[in-house]
Amino acid sequence: MADDALLSRLDLNLLVSLDALLIERSVTRAAERLHLSQPALSASLARLRAHFGDPILARRGNTYELTPFALRLIDHTATALEAARRVFESQATWEPAESTREFSIYGSDYGFTTLGRVVSELAAERAPGVRFRFMLHNPVVVEDAANRLRSVDGMVIPHGFLSDLSYADLWRDDWVAIVARDNAEVGDELSLAELAQMPWVMNYQTRSAFTSAERQVQQLGIEPHVEVVVESFLAMPYFIQGTKRVGIIQAALAPHAVRTEDVRVVGLPFEPTSLMNALWWHPAHSRDPEHTWMRDLFVEAGRIVASSLPGATG
Repeated sequence: MADDALLSRLDLNLLVSLDALLIERSVTRAAERLHLSQPALSASLARLRAHFGDPILARRGNTYELTPFALRLIDHTATALEAARRVFESQATWEPAESTREFSIYGSDYGFTTLGRVVSELAAERAPGVRFRFMLHNPVVVEDAANRLRSVDGMVIPHGFLSDLSYADLWRDDWVAIVARDNAEVGDELSLAELAQMPWVMNYQTRSAFTSAERQVQQLGIEPHVEVVVESFLAMPYFIQGTKRVGIIQAALAPHAVRTEDVRVVGLPFEPTSLMNALWWHPAHSRDPEHTWMRDLFVEAGRIVASSLPGATG
């Protein structure tokens, strides 16, 4: 109750002013950004300073810098402002063909190249005014997913990284290895000894960021000799071509990898555990009819991607 009383006394327009000040770190530039007069924004800054008991902007020589407290507010302010926008942009009735909504989705280049492309094509046919913003995730975003997904529409990532969030399964994929096309030392299938001896290109190699196939290799007692870590699945072939290196990518991405004509797909010497890709979202979005439409679009796109995989039937 006390929190509600506090909010009722606040002018939520101050949130917009605060966001501009945190981004621009200048009263003049923030006023220009919001198309306000400088005295008007200075008045907002004075109210923010009184509310927080902190200067927000502190003079350093001829410039201003954010205070340590203001730096802590950056992420919270952006999240709160995006949430407020979503509240007031919501509509009681919604027609996809008439909508101009933008959906923001976190994911990897793997997910965007395969699933995201199909989603955008389906949306263009049915809701030409709808726009998608596909944003690359990273370990920090994934670890903070429960908070990040409050202000975006979803994250495309396989099972095994997130929990306690709503999700819809999209498609199941497998893993394959790629080597340089001119690597005559490797046949059509790798051996465990070759995996142990060859230099590797890996995607994400930290305690909390890894692929299930790479972890499986380690569980087989092989500690890969890693020469390159690249946080992009699409970039992997360029670090393998013309070398003795090996990398593991998803089967759905293999056709894109071999387009360089300088790498080839080879079999793995073990049965890799398949990965189930899913769309994850914060439960707060579950009853939003626009979000429901978007989720159905992703599920349909997942079926299309699955049907295009080698060995798919029907």
